[in-house]
Amino acid sequence: MLFNSIDFLIFFPVVVILYFLIPKKYRYVWLLAASYYFYMKWEVKYVLLLLFSTAVTYLCGILTDKINRGELPEEKKIWGKKLCIIGSLFLNLGVLGYFKDLNFLIDSWNKVMAHFQAGASFSTMEILLPVGISFYIFQAIGCTIDIYRGDVYAERNFLKYALFVSFFPQLVAGPIERSKNLLKQLGTPKTFSYENLRRGLLLMLWGYFLKMVIADRAAVIVDTVYENSVFWSGMYVIAATIFFAIQIYCDFSGYSTIARGAALVLGFELTDNFRAPYYAVSVKDFWRRWHISLTSWFRDYLYIPLGGNRKGELRKEANLLLVFSASGLWHGAAVSYILWGLLNGVYQVIGDFVRGVTDKVLKAHIAGEKQEVFSDRLLKRFVTFILIDFAWLFFRAGSSVKALQLIKGIRQMDWMILINGSLYNLGVPEEYFRVLLLSIVLLFWVDGKKDRGVDVAERFLAQRWWFRVAAELFMIFVILLFGCYGELYDTTQFIYFQF
Repeated sequence: MLFNSIDFLIFFPVVVILYFLIPKKYRYVWLLAASYYFYMKWEVKYVLLLLFSTAVTYLCGILTDKINRGELPEEKKIWGKKLCIIGSLFLNLGVLGYFKDLNFLIDSWNKVMAHFQAGASFSTMEILLPVGISFYIFQAIGCTIDIYRGDVYAERNFLKYALFVSFFPQLVAGPIERSKNLLKQLGTPKTFSYENLRRGLLLMLWGYFLKMVIADRAAVIVDTVYENSVFWSGMYVIAATIFFAIQIYCDFSGYSTIARGAALVLGFELTDNFRAPYYAVSVKDFWRRWHISLTSWFRDYLYIPLGGNRKGELRKEANLLLVFSASGLWHGAAVSYILWGLLNGVYQVIGDFVRGVTDKVLKAHIAGEKQEVFSDRLLKRFVTFILIDFAWLFFRAGSSVKALQLIKGIRQMDWMILINGSLYNLGVPEEYFRVLLLSIVLLFWVDGKKDRGVDVAERFLAQRWWFRVAAELFMIFVILLFGCYGELYDTTQFIYFQF
């Protein structure tokens, strides 16, 4: 079930109303039923995979918890816990690998065999990727690792644990929640809060604006160029790539914002997955602000166990490259995704080596000024955006061959298309293009406030009721006119559903 669908606009109010009417001790059961219905709207059989991952991690968690609390010798405890966690990782990552990576591995093997003119080759399989499988499997695995480390106790109530894995606002595209945050909340029945309702609906409205007005309009420009890369080059590729940076941000942060808002209406706090990422002053800073729940997952469950930065500079950089390559593979089983992840890792490795030099240049003693000023931050943000956007090209291209083709075409530059109206040839008429640009300006204004620590939602809700109502009605009007029923409308699903 898509957030931007009529089905959800009917489903969500029903879930909320009944949740607060049902006796408190049964509310988690109702949310569990609603979450499974939400997931079944895509494909009923996908529920079997969700149940499998839930059951495996639940049993492994229970066994690990019993071993932690038992009176066994320390050596037996360690080996018992290792067997549990290895079993959980093997089964869950095995399922994930089968659906996401098997055809990629088969295709790669066939290409290697063809290169060496060997006869051994295999046929790829028709495998449909279950929506959201990467998100809920990583969330479930994270919980078992937390139990293994002794950070949390295992949830004994299977239904409550099943709700933690399947909670519908964040089930299919995150954020990837930790058991210490969400599981504890789900175990406590919530009471209705008018303040949560106001803030939650406002977050949902902003999320719909990001998705339907900005992301879906930008997608038209991006698809026009990237799906017909033979016919477009130069500034068109650059423009499309910039718009893709905007599209993927608004698409994914839009989903996360709707998810946070929907959960908040019910009384639950989800992780804020984005913190003004395009205001980052370095690639490392960008990854502290982008898809925060996934970045922190890889940090806590892969980077640190590999040694993190505790085993020397060379090992640290190798760990960075490995983690970001794994992040690329998580996003998609293709060389282009791995290159995207690896490129982001390389940026940070190089940045670590040259940071001392760049800091000296950017903080040069001009007229005795030693403190970083606005122009320093502006330059850093500009360079960071260029680096990130170049990496996005590989992400969107879908294949390394197409990515290299697009990069090669960039050399044919025609700067006049920026001012002569040629960009209107990319599928978005002039009036819609102007609305898109104004919406992007609004986005960066809000993110600028967020970057400075201002809670824009709180500021808005502090205004007079007539101002709030007028602004909210205007936002709904814009969404309906330029999102739902405007020209070029397409019920595009959220980008991160494919991961």
